[in-house]
Order: sequence, then structure tokens, then C-alpha cells
Amino acid sequence: MPELIKITTAPGLTFDALVAGQPGAPLVLLLHGFAESMHTWRAQAAALGATGYRAVAPGQRGYSPGARPDTGDTANYHIDRLMDDAMAIVEACGYGDRRFHLVGHDWGGSIAWALADRYPQRPASLTVLSRPHPNAFNRALQMPDGDQAYRSRHHKAFLEPGAADLLLANDAKQLRERLAAAGVPAAAIAEHLSVLGNKTAMEAALTWYRARGAIRSPLGPIRVPTLYIWGDADDTVGRTAAEGTRDFVTAPYRFEVLPGVGHFASDQAPDRVNELLIPHLKAYPV
Repeated sequence: MPELIKITTAPGLTFDALVAGQPGAPLVLLLHGFAESMHTWRAQAAALGATGYRAVAPGQRGYSPGARPDTGDTANYHIDRLMDDAMAIVEACGYGDRRFHLVGHDWGGSIAWALADRYPQRPASLTVLSRPHPNAFNRALQMPDGDQAYRSRHHKAFLEPGAADLLLANDAKQLRERLAAAGVPAAAIAEHLSVLGNKTAMEAALTWYRARGAIRSPLGPIRVPTLYIWGDADDTVGRTAAEGTRDFVTAPYRFEVLPGVGHFASDQAPDRVNELLIPHLKAYPV
């Protein structure tokens, strides 16, 4: 089973992380999104560790109490800083300049796409859940039918000053209902809220959105072998953006649709995610 450890990358940056498998085994870095936590990867980390990989799922900047810079300066939470954290964690885990497997969901998927664009020589493989390639996402947002813009309306709401209070009101009722409606089990909801269910952590998590603003920077074509997993009941990502991702990957690409699965596939359908993820990693050994 995964264990909880601390990973220090620099003064003032100590990350909580779920890890499984033997140090030195091929690394799989798993990046979570919002509104969840490193715990979303618990089943994947366990399966990866049992299959001969070293799985590392960090609680990212702002989510880990030991890696929570001042939220008053949004530059502290810019995606470039989140990318720097990911690469620093790889190095701190003892992998230096070695290649590794990269997995991301939601915001973690955005970071993963950007890392694969910036450092195409480092990931042996890329796996993204839900979050389309940013170019496909931007294109879908501009479609005249307004479908993706409507699905993404919560992003603008997260930029409002009172967003944290609203999400945490009445024992995080809105957030609990949102996760439950997306098929996240009650035990997983409790784990995520054990991280996010306080004002300090929630403000830090929302600062990711505020640092980015409403614009998602375009990326180049992805040259890393890619598995993209999308649930057709995902209320935040429509089919146009999901299917359009294939236009922006030049490496071997596989698109898998999970029928009836929502936005949080690693929580809702962990076994199915593992059945897709592990063969993809094995196809592209480090």
C-alpha cells in the first residue's frame, strides 16, 4: 500500500507525497487536480508499486502545508512554478536527469501537457485524464455552440475573492455534492477534504486559477507517446475538446473513452484506469 512521506526540494518547499514501490524502480509521477488531492492516485500508486514501478503522487504547491507560499503574490502559483515543482520532485526522489512516466488529471493534466511540451526528452510516456490538450480546449471554448464555455463557467467563478468561503460553507456542502454527483466515493471525498477543507489550503488551490487568469497559453504539438482518458459523463470537458486533442499529438496516441464515467475517473473507476495505464507504461519503457 502507498505510504505518506515528505519531499523537500528547496527551503520552504516540503511536499507531502503518497509513494509506492521500490526507490530506483522506473518512476511514475502522478499530478492531481482540483478539487481533489494526492489521494486521488491511491489505487494507481498501489497498482504501480506492485507492478515494479516507483509511484510518487505529491500534494502539490498550496495543497501541502509545507509548500504553501504567500497567496497574496499570485506569481508564486503560476503554472511555471508548478512545473518547476514537478521537475524538482523528480530530482529530489533521486532520478536526476533520468526519464520517467508522467501522469496528470485536471489541473495536473494541464501541468503534464506543459511539461511534455517543454521537456519532450524527459517523459517516456504521458497519460492525461480528462484535461484536453490546451489548444484543443481553447478551440472548443471558442465554438459558437457555447457548450465548452458553459462547462467551464466555474473557472471564472473561482477567480472571485469569495470563492473559498463559498466552497467551504456549510461543511463544504457545495464541494461534497459536486464530488458525489461525479461518482467520487464518500471515503475519497473525505480524504480530499482532509487536505482542502480549510480556508488556507482552499485559497492556495484557487490561486492556481488566479495566477493563470482566463487565458490558457497554447502549446506546441506533443512529441511524447500519449494516452488520453476521458469519461463521456465528464461535465467539465465536452466531446469536442476531448476528440480534438488528437490534432495536437504527433507521437503515438491513444484515446480511450470511459462510458458513464465522470470527471474524476481515478476515484470513480480506478480499476479501469489501471487497466489502461499500466500497459501504456510498459509499451514505453524507461
